[in-house]
Amino acid sequence: GYAGHVNYDAIPGVIYTFPEVASVGKTEEELKEANIEYNKGSFPFAANSRARANATGNSEGFVKILTDKNTDRILGVHIMGPNAGEMIAEGVLGMEYGASAEDIARTCHAHPTLSEAFKEACMDAYDKPIHF
Repeated sequence: GYAGHVNYDAIPGVIYTFPEVASVGKTEEELKEANIEYNKGSFPFAANSRARANATGNSEGFVKILTDKNTDRILGVHIMGPNAGEMIAEGVLGMEYGASAEDIARTCHAHPTLSEAFKEACMDAYDKPIHF
């Protein structure tokens, strides 16, 4: 067999609390410490129609995307809110394949879904969210 390849920068972490917390990649503190210029995009679940419409009324939290200021490549994703542990996979996939925030934002996301908050955060990182 072949030796496996593991990208340790693309390993997600999830805390199964209420609300859930999930992250992958760099934090703002790590980027500042490394003197990496970055853009930040965020989107609150309170502005997401699916989060507001759920029977539990669980619209607490946000999605935050950190991207390289020059290339727009995704460097970190941080989610606090409903289904964060499921949603982080989109960030992991994007980071693993070198996606930019614009790549994710231009990808069609079903409506109404929680993942639209991910798309909107990406839009905020490179341009602006449209549903806020």
